[in-house]
Amino acid sequence: MSQEPMICSFFLFLVLSYGAAGHEVPNSRQDLHPLLQKMAEEIIDGSYLNALLDLIQFQRSHVWTEDLSHRILAYLNSRNVAFTIPSLQAAVENHLEQCLYQPQNLLEDLRKTDAQQFRTAMKCLLEDKKDRLDLKDIVIDVGEIREQALQSPGVNRSLFLITLERCFQVLNSLECVEILGRVLRGSSGSFLQPDITERLPRDLREDAFKNLSAVFKDLYDQTSAHSQRALYSWMTEILQTSSNATDDFASWVSAENLWILGRYMVHLSFEEIMKISPVEIGLFISYDNATKQLDTVYDITPELAQAFLERISSSSFNMRNTSTIHRLGLLVCFYDDLELLDAAVAQVLLHQMIKCSHLRGFQADVQKLKAELLDIATENQTLNETLGSLSDAVVGLTYDQLESLSPEAVHGAISTLNQVSGWAKSQVIILSAKYLTHEKVLSLSSVSQLGTLLTGVSTQAFCSMDRRDLSQVLRSTISQHVSDLSPTQQQGVLSKMIGAGDIASGLVEIQGSFFKEVSLFDLWREPGFNSTVLKEKELRRSQALFLYELLLKTTRRPEELLSTGQLVKGVTCSHIDAISTDSFLAHFQDFENNLSLLSPYQVNCLAWKYWEVSRSSMPPFLLAALPARYLASIPASQCVPFLISLGKSQLDSLVLDSHKKTLVLRKVQQCLDDSIADEYTVDIVGSLLCHLPATIIDRGISPRAWPTALHGLRDCPDLSPEQKTAVRLKLLGQYGFPQNWTAETTKDLGSFLVLFSGDELSSIATKFPEILQQTASKMAGTLPPKEFLWAVFESVSNSSDKSPSSDPIPGCHGVMAPSSDDISKLAEANACWALEDLLCLEEDTFIRNVELLGAVRGFSWPQLMSLKEKAIQVWDMPSYWKEHHIVSLGRIALALNESELEQLNLSSIDTVASLSQQTEWTPRQAKSILQGFLDDSGYNIQDLKSFHLVGLGATLCAMNITEIPLIKISEFRVVVARIGTLLCSAHVLTEFKRKAEVVFGDPTKWTSSVLQELGTIAAGLTKAELRMLDKDLMPYFQPSAIKCFPDEIFKELSAEQIASLGPENAAAVTLAQRRQLSVLQLQSLQRALDGAKTHSWQEAPASFSPTGTPSSRSPPGTPICWGLWLGCPLLVPMAKALW
Repeated sequence: MSQEPMICSFFLFLVLSYGAAGHEVPNSRQDLHPLLQKMAEEIIDGSYLNALLDLIQFQRSHVWTEDLSHRILAYLNSRNVAFTIPSLQAAVENHLEQCLYQPQNLLEDLRKTDAQQFRTAMKCLLEDKKDRLDLKDIVIDVGEIREQALQSPGVNRSLFLITLERCFQVLNSLECVEILGRVLRGSSGSFLQPDITERLPRDLREDAFKNLSAVFKDLYDQTSAHSQRALYSWMTEILQTSSNATDDFASWVSAENLWILGRYMVHLSFEEIMKISPVEIGLFISYDNATKQLDTVYDITPELAQAFLERISSSSFNMRNTSTIHRLGLLVCFYDDLELLDAAVAQVLLHQMIKCSHLRGFQADVQKLKAELLDIATENQTLNETLGSLSDAVVGLTYDQLESLSPEAVHGAISTLNQVSGWAKSQVIILSAKYLTHEKVLSLSSVSQLGTLLTGVSTQAFCSMDRRDLSQVLRSTISQHVSDLSPTQQQGVLSKMIGAGDIASGLVEIQGSFFKEVSLFDLWREPGFNSTVLKEKELRRSQALFLYELLLKTTRRPEELLSTGQLVKGVTCSHIDAISTDSFLAHFQDFENNLSLLSPYQVNCLAWKYWEVSRSSMPPFLLAALPARYLASIPASQCVPFLISLGKSQLDSLVLDSHKKTLVLRKVQQCLDDSIADEYTVDIVGSLLCHLPATIIDRGISPRAWPTALHGLRDCPDLSPEQKTAVRLKLLGQYGFPQNWTAETTKDLGSFLVLFSGDELSSIATKFPEILQQTASKMAGTLPPKEFLWAVFESVSNSSDKSPSSDPIPGCHGVMAPSSDDISKLAEANACWALEDLLCLEEDTFIRNVELLGAVRGFSWPQLMSLKEKAIQVWDMPSYWKEHHIVSLGRIALALNESELEQLNLSSIDTVASLSQQTEWTPRQAKSILQGFLDDSGYNIQDLKSFHLVGLGATLCAMNITEIPLIKISEFRVVVARIGTLLCSAHVLTEFKRKAEVVFGDPTKWTSSVLQELGTIAAGLTKAELRMLDKDLMPYFQPSAIKCFPDEIFKELSAEQIASLGPENAAAVTLAQRRQLSVLQLQSLQRALDGAKTHSWQEAPASFSPTGTPSSRSPPGTPICWGLWLGCPLLVPMAKALW
């Protein structure tokens, strides 16, 4: 929240206290400027914000002299106001808390300001310059105050409301619109509720109206459908009032009004569009910025788009002219005048349609139009001749069409093909192979041309490249696509870059997330690192642990390492312990800025350190990382800062134990008094809203707070069944039953639609099928409830115009086989097809959609078997399948039995890598894949390279324990981290652990970075080895390793070792492992879950009373303000300058 009231009040206090401390206050009253007299009276009245505004106003027109502080004090004394520094400080802090933690009080304060004070406040918000008030020894940073205010939801809300209420009466409308724009852009659209339009002015000057409309256009995507409709009504009311239209037949929609509406033009009705005069629509299309505007109408419907196209056609513009087509923006996605269209125009249309992927929905219709245009564009010409002119319509080409292309044609069209997005993996493989056939040798020049097709290059081809060329590739623009390579391909590149011997230059050139693939062993071999080299690299935790320790030995200022982003992952508790108090407090911001990179254990260590050295100024969210009993010591007066701080963090990653989370939430409920009274409280709780119990959602959120709360709940990733039920009941109470919902309501509910039953959604599937399908498409990567998927399926079935084939597949008579349109619209809802529907897929439909079907997570085993049978029907027996066939199958491949897997050509490690991405193989299937690769490639176990091991993935778990020792140590050691992600059986992990001993030495000598690097391999430790490990290493097991320990081995850990596991690893202990533990061990486990102290400090009592004098715990001049923590960082440098 904003520091404005706090800094304001604090500096008024400093002005006075400086005068009191440094000068003798005169006994007699002295003359004061009227504005400063007024300021002094406001100090007496406790109106500190008013006083600050008067001070700012005075300083802007007068020079501040040293004697002014004494004269103000003299004036206060002459008014018989007796005060002490402590009493004034207490009054200031009380007011500070009201403004900082109850922004509605700030709203009231601003309402009470006079016109001049309000003008000053608004002017402060308007200015861009880094405005600082220099009062000799005192500096008030107005620019910083403004920046902080505009970043706080609660203060922003108050500023937004007061601007609507008063600004247009005090400042000119252009200035007020600018202020509204600044405030709204920091609000994520949540302030723009439908009823807000009632407060918007309707008598704005034309230029101010245009500017405010532009603000609303910028926030369009963050605004709810109801609010969009309300804002559209406000805009059109003003536009219609100023229009010259005199009767019902004349349209108020002029070219300029269309431009002002911007994206809101999609809310025009069909009738209004059809009334637009040809002259006005022609004038609009001729605007230079019309295309840019039409490029952004992402939510336009086919009906409205075709209405606009018809009106444009009625003007003087030729719809088949290239210049006109270029101006149509997203309207081109609905172009329907295909009769007698020539090939050249079709190619122009296809080129423009590359932007249609931005449309919200209707993608199946777009693909159908592209297919028709593709046929026209290639009429009387071969694909080889037209390939470079087909834009992204080439994505619609089948395997057979792609395979028929000549290498020369692919080479000639590469500048088009390399920019196309939306390629299927199998298509990329075919096109890359064609291109490289023409190029013969993979060089810097040829690779640089591949663009998005880079991922189709085989791992072996990368390994065959000249190292210097590969090095230049990593420095060129094509490197942006390196992160899209598979782990197998990346390891192939690494083996070439680093394996050649020049490790130092290789490590420098590897950037971004690619660096995470570098092995710990290779880092060991290159001691010459510096923190500057690491700034653009992402690190695994094992890399960070090693590098932080390494760099710590060569730097004189350890705190500098904290600013190197990813290195913070490698800070251990002992490192935190070793940081001096002053340095820790001064550099804590580096930890906080990288909070998402820290493990729960690191956060726990930070919490204990802060508690020990400066608990009075401790960021409240850190309390959640301490044992739950520490929460009890939070006084009611500090609830709001606690809620704000915790609401800005991610509770699920901060507190992993369900019991402890319950206790934390109990404190949250206590602070809230089990209710959310208004929208300001929603601002305060932030992400905690996602964790509030169903009872509060159901009965504790007031009607006033509900719209804002609903906006926040929409972003919650994982509501409980009880919370979902409560939200559903609230929505039914607010909007009624689904059969009565409007299109706007359905759009606004979005992801909440999954909360409703199939019966409730049935009417939505009928009334608003497109909205339902668009909602489903936004859920890619999730598995929605079955009833929701059935509703989506119903919506597609209802709108499908397919009929039984006139030449059906045998056994498919009367069956409505799925069409390509159906499959693309359904996405995850394809899981609702009956077995006979899938078996009756037409050959072309299967070929075009196999990758889409292979990505459906909800298919049952019988459905996968049906699709496998269809693949055999279309492509013949598995022995005939090529790499692109196998890669395209996705989950369908899981239905292949051992015999069928043995028939596959698995000579390419990239083919095997695509299969190993699936995690549901049986041990026998995995063994078949492993053996198939060895047989088809001709490799023995001892021949396997590092990239082979990465590509084999989970199939390595199918190795016999006699085979694992045959793996070369030189290859194994560079992919340990990858193998450590596998969830193999205990005996396999034991064998991998034995190999790890050859690389990293005796387990009793392993460091935190080694243990972290090993991952699940560490679960292969024996009982004796586990007992020998230092307790301080316990937090550096990966949670996946903890889960993999056999129960009988895990129980060998001592109580002290278990207590040292840390919160994350303690949460990973399985129920079966728990059952084997003694009472003492279970108590230790609970201590670890609770975040109890395990390192060197003695655990302090759970009390917030300071642990020493302020000067002994923090730098001189640092305010003691635990409750006011959010503002302390701003005060420190300024206070130090004074004292």
